[in-house]
Amino acid sequence: MTTNQDTLLFRLASKSLKYFLLMLFGFAIAYALSSGLRVFHILPILVYLLQQFMLPLGIILLCLITITVIFESLR
Repeated sequence: MTTNQDTLLFRLASKSLKYFLLMLFGFAIAYALSSGLRVFHILPILVYLLQQFMLPLGIILLCLITITVIFESLR
């Protein structure tokens, strides 16, 4: 394996981060549109999803990125 080749863990962490940030961007767009169109009954659903789904997923992703950084620095 050459040193320029990415590991499986690095590819997993980078793709996970990409899709996590895309989901956050989607939530931000949904929030802005629902506020702009005065559809306020969707806002509690978005806040609930952010608290119950995205926060634990973000913590897991942060741990995965930390493990990847440590592993890549040791390599």
